[in-house]
Order: sequence, then C-alpha cells, then structure tokens
Amino acid sequence: TQEKFHEKHRWWQGKITLTNAGKGVRLYISYIGFEEIGAMQIMYSKEVQVTNQVGLYARPATFFIQKANEFKSTILVEKEERRVNAKSLLGILSLGITKGTTINLIADGPDEEEAVSALVELITSNFTD
Repeated sequence: TQEKFHEKHRWWQGKITLTNAGKGVRLYISYIGFEEIGAMQIMYSKEVQVTNQVGLYARPATFFIQKANEFKSTILVEKEERRVNAKSLLGILSLGITKGTTINLIADGPDEEEAVSALVELITSNFTD
C-alpha cells in the first residue's frame, strides 16, 4: 500500500509493508519527506494453537503471564476479535482459551521478537520447562 500525505507544507510518501517469513509477521512503515528518510518497525506477531489439555486456564495461565512479565514489550493476546494484555491474569482468563484454540500473540517494544518466541515456545511445550 502506498499513500501520500500533505500536512503543513510537508510532503511525505509512505509505503506499508507486511511480511511473513514463517517466523511471525512484521509491519514496516517506510516514509520519505522533505526532512527525513527512514523506516520504522511497528510490531511483531505470531499465531499459535494451544494444545495442552486444559487450555490457557488456571496454572498454565499463571505460567504464561509470569513469562510475559519477563519482557519490557507490550504484549497482547488476540482470540477472534478480542485483545487482552498478556500480563493480566484476568484478561487471559476472560478469553476462555481452550484446547485447540488458535491465538495471535502481538508484541511491540524493544524485545518484541524474543517475547513472542518465548511465549510460543511455552505454549507449544504444553507449559513444561
């Protein structure tokens, strides 16, 4: 997608790129203006299926939020159209994630890729170390 912006005598041309290299999704916004040229990474996300017997409930949910709290990034869990803070036990429990549910983990921050990877690993290991 390409868009042009005109704001207070500034002209910008932007390009939004969504990439999926099998390791997750990255969103980049590239822009060119009178004063600056650059690229900015927006977020990192990955889908994962919950396969343990009880889903993301009680004990597994506690392990999940403890792992999420190890990272500085903002982390969200998305199920269908709802998103909650991955660092909130009540938020996670409110999604009702059962065995077989596919969720999307979305992170934004300095350690976003590591955060998503660690949470995916935790889920795919069925919450065992």
